[in-house]
Amino acid sequence: MGPAALSARFAALDVGTNTVLLLVAERRGPGFVPVVERARITRLGRGVDRSGRLDPAAIAETVATLAEFAGEARALGAGGIACVATSAARDAANGADFFAASRAAAGLVPEVISGEEEARLVYGSAWRDFGLGGGAGLPAGLPLAVLDVGGGSTEFTWGDDPEPRGRLSLQLGAVRLTERHPAADPPGTAGLQALKRAAATALAGLGKLQGIAELAGARLVGVAGTVTTLAAVGQALPAYDAERVHGSTLGLDEVDALLERMAALPLERRKRLPGMEPKRADVILAGGAIVAEAMRRTGFSALTVSDRGVRWGLLWDRFGA
Repeated sequence: MGPAALSARFAALDVGTNTVLLLVAERRGPGFVPVVERARITRLGRGVDRSGRLDPAAIAETVATLAEFAGEARALGAGGIACVATSAARDAANGADFFAASRAAAGLVPEVISGEEEARLVYGSAWRDFGLGGGAGLPAGLPLAVLDVGGGSTEFTWGDDPEPRGRLSLQLGAVRLTERHPAADPPGTAGLQALKRAAATALAGLGKLQGIAELAGARLVGVAGTVTTLAAVGQALPAYDAERVHGSTLGLDEVDALLERMAALPLERRKRLPGMEPKRADVILAGGAIVAEAMRRTGFSALTVSDRGVRWGLLWDRFGA
């Protein structure tokens, strides 16, 4: 492959509370085609909600993953690498330790972005796939709402053009809610309902957002690992298949039924469900409760699943011109 092809490659890295994600993509015509995508659960944010500090073991695992992913991106000829960190790095008092280790091991320092900037990037990614009726054939002109449930925070964004009209970032995510409300194993209906009540309380402001009434008839897009895992388990995929997950639909009733089913299972059985990423099994109920209650608060009975999030929005934002 010649230099011209290599120079058209770029990488985006997203360091989240729960997962590190890599995208290497090649510019082709007006768009990008993925060359490689990777995701690894390192749980950088474990314990941050309680202690306010990043765990040294979590730092070490995340930095090792960053070094591996950055090395792969460079080996694939990425001419530019953009790397951002979200909720856990925003909230931790010892974030500098993580940044110094990242610089030494991976040759890059993640840029800490605000929840509002995270929401903007995710919205931009969803808009390119589903805005103005794109994707599964909704009429042009419908507004778009985007729900991004991460490990440490949840972002809700909406608009009717490529830039969002409104956005909100809440300090509530799958890892944070799990740590705040430890449950029995299996949690059962009682444990699940406790998570839903806590999520509903934390999300109460969603239904009062200025402009929320304008979203009647809009498409809701759900982003990030909780939503894609619910879709994969709902489809009982023997192995994760982005093509079957991206663009699929999850109804609120289906989300509720999936949560009830999973809450009845001990953690070790939940880990073995077809479509489940084993390292996500302990936080999927909290994440799913946030999804379900956010849908209720905003009046959506279904959502479209996106397999693309911050990393794709970052790619377009930094290298799309």
